[in-house]
Amino acid sequence: GMAGMDHLVCYAMKANSNQAVLTVMARLGAGVDVVSGGEYRRAVAAGFPGERIVFSGVGKTADEMELALSGGLRQINVESESELRRLSEVAVRLGMTAPIAIRINPDVDARTHEKIATGRSENKFGVPVSRAREIYAEAAGLPGLDVAGIDVHIGSQLTELGPYERAYEMVAELVRVLRSDGHDIRRLDLGGGLGIPYERSSSAPPLPIEYCDVIRRTVGDLDCEIEFEPWRLIAGNAGLLGAGVVYVKAGLDREFLILDAAMNDLVRPAMYGAHHEIVPVTEPVPGTEQATYDVVGPVCESGDTFTRGREMPPVAEGDLVAFRSAGAYGAVMASEYNSRPLVPEVLVSERRFAVVRPRPAFDEMINRDIIPAWLKG
Repeated sequence: GMAGMDHLVCYAMKANSNQAVLTVMARLGAGVDVVSGGEYRRAVAAGFPGERIVFSGVGKTADEMELALSGGLRQINVESESELRRLSEVAVRLGMTAPIAIRINPDVDARTHEKIATGRSENKFGVPVSRAREIYAEAAGLPGLDVAGIDVHIGSQLTELGPYERAYEMVAELVRVLRSDGHDIRRLDLGGGLGIPYERSSSAPPLPIEYCDVIRRTVGDLDCEIEFEPWRLIAGNAGLLGAGVVYVKAGLDREFLILDAAMNDLVRPAMYGAHHEIVPVTEPVPGTEQATYDVVGPVCESGDTFTRGREMPPVAEGDLVAFRSAGAYGAVMASEYNSRPLVPEVLVSERRFAVVRPRPAFDEMINRDIIPAWLKG
């Protein structure tokens, strides 16, 4: 797909930042996209060299900038004019030059969930394309910055290529305009929204090879290094959440499947109304009639509902089920709400497996809290 085009696949570690997962990605030669000082530290600890670390995110603090510049990185994706000025100050203070790309909103409305749409001109990310020239001019005039590229994201979970084609044509035009303004644009960060099928019925997302063809057609002749962050594509379908059926509860007109997993373990359905296939771990006998369940967890919130009216093979108390596509935004967004310990993370490699984040002991959870002296005695 990308043959003959200089490119780097960056794993966006917000999807799953377990050190074992990061180590796999680092060994495969991937780059990594970090969005906080904590993620930067994890990336370095996993063995990513600075030249493969890209720092994104709208709220980078001066401390985070200093950490990344001192430790080394490929580039900082700048999201606002205020950030440009702050980064310039930090770089000058350190006597360094910060390689940057500026995140541009192409203003294509990718039809996607309100909370994950990112390419329109008014949202918290990036700067509108209409102001790109003046902002690049400002960046070029600031000390300590090397204006190397353009960063563009148009939302995630997209299942058609049209929005990419429109956005990347706009990017190509912008590269030509900025070069004629005297900027040495040599990198394009094209984001990572290629979708994955979360449900069997959903229209299949475009194949990566078709996506590469769009890139080749639109920006392939600009002689730029291309960066991607296909986080969902890498992590999403690589993970399952296993859960046990605690009760099957008959309601007036429906059955509830009450699991030992809850919204604190997998928050996407409660937070975004996300769909996850839920399948029995034991293959059902062929020809078994489907049952219909509301699948819920034990957390004391009516919002702790994974799905309503889901058709699936019948299961009984004590059975195990698996949530598919739980590799991205599963473990990383988990909490200990209701004092429920984080579930263990297990890495599987062919026939081997290892626990890569053990379940914390209750004592460990309780002892994190400190009782002040005046409450003792």
